[in-house]
Amino acid sequence: MGLNFRDPQHPTINRRQAVQAGAIGLLGLGTNHLNALRALETNPSKAKIKAKSVVFIFLSGGLSQIDSFDPKPNAPENIRGEFKPIATQTPGFSICEHLPMLATRSSKWALLRSLTHRSNDHSAGHLIMLTGRSEIPTGFDPSKPKSSDWPSIASIVGNIAKPTNNLPPAIVLPERLVHTTGRVIPGQFGGQMGTRGDPWFIEASPFDPKAYGAFPTHEFDHQQREHKGLKRAFVAPNLSLPESLTNDRLQNRFSLMKVLDKQIRDMESIATINQFDRFHQGALSLLVDPKIRTCFDIAKASEKQQERYGKNSFGWSLMMARNLVEAGVPLIQVNLGNNETWDTHGNAFPHLKEKLLPPTDRSLSALIDDLEESGLLKNTLVVMAGEFGRTPKISSLPAHYKLPGRDHWGAVQSVFFAGAGIQGGTVIGSSDKNGGFPETEPYTPESFAATIYHSLGIPSDAVWNDATQRPNNIYHGSPIPAFS
Repeated sequence: MGLNFRDPQHPTINRRQAVQAGAIGLLGLGTNHLNALRALETNPSKAKIKAKSVVFIFLSGGLSQIDSFDPKPNAPENIRGEFKPIATQTPGFSICEHLPMLATRSSKWALLRSLTHRSNDHSAGHLIMLTGRSEIPTGFDPSKPKSSDWPSIASIVGNIAKPTNNLPPAIVLPERLVHTTGRVIPGQFGGQMGTRGDPWFIEASPFDPKAYGAFPTHEFDHQQREHKGLKRAFVAPNLSLPESLTNDRLQNRFSLMKVLDKQIRDMESIATINQFDRFHQGALSLLVDPKIRTCFDIAKASEKQQERYGKNSFGWSLMMARNLVEAGVPLIQVNLGNNETWDTHGNAFPHLKEKLLPPTDRSLSALIDDLEESGLLKNTLVVMAGEFGRTPKISSLPAHYKLPGRDHWGAVQSVFFAGAGIQGGTVIGSSDKNGGFPETEPYTPESFAATIYHSLGIPSDAVWNDATQRPNNIYHGSPIPAFS
């Protein structure tokens, strides 16, 4: 079966719903865990569905295209960098030498080498790529998310897709994207949909302003500053009932909710109880359904499985994403690195070689293999991108870094695609001889987002309504033909 879609209307919240949300909080679930448990109306789509789930891997900070998927060995030394290309399984297709596992699996994935947009700013780039909208909205503030921002791709899917197994339709893990200064990066929330449109965030680790990368095994700091704090710990959400919450106490809490619900019905006789009952069922499911708990409890995975993905935040995150695919979640966004982890202005080559590319190579290869072996890859789209690429020319910032790196570059980046019937070993588009601009087949973030929506079977004329009931188009571009 394909995805079910609800009527893409912007929900309104009244006094009754607010009290209901508070009542559900008696179970110990935060409101950020409840957005996707709201009542849904099914509106089956007749569009062609290629994917039941999408895993959107986001590389905050911006991966260098030249030092990963688009090497330029014939460019001048100050452009080609320190890394050498290696042949992949696909004739004529080379990638960076520090991605050997992906190289041997090139028949299972494809590449777009010509995605482009106009911004070199981190915050704007995040918004552009996480929302699939190149135009910056009126009132945009790079220092914080605002209600005037475009809704994220995750929010769009979460707004229109129906949950499966009482899990939210859009989940982001293992953490929100937060800058080293502590400011929350815009583009990852509901924006004009309101907070009710926010995806469900799994916070698996406390924020640390000096910790980057695949902690704990590959944790690092861009400026190589001394870090005296404890290493970050990856903690999956605890969805089990507290030991102190016995069956009798749980029943008492439900009795209290029934009293609250009766008061609500007395105050608002036009409301129905059906929607609240769904909240009850969904909240209980998260607490007591062992299949759902297993999705998150990756610490109980076998040692062999953990070694396969890598015993670090990159590996555990993609392992969790694989479980959520199996559980039927339509969209899982995986942030491989907080704090703009991939922002390699300096010390770029040792950090890419030792800290960033190896865990990415391992965990992404494991995900592709695991999905294929379990029969899930044919119905799952895996995409990987950052907010932009990096400058062709190597530069230095000696006041902050001992060794050189590359600066921000929105003009071109390489984007990874796999699964959902995509022909592996395919390379779409190309950059120029220095890896600075698209040379052929330039595609935009709008096409990138449209490819995700199309793969999930979201109709091209689908809309969502804002608070004023004004319809807003979901599609702002056409899907990439080779991947749709």
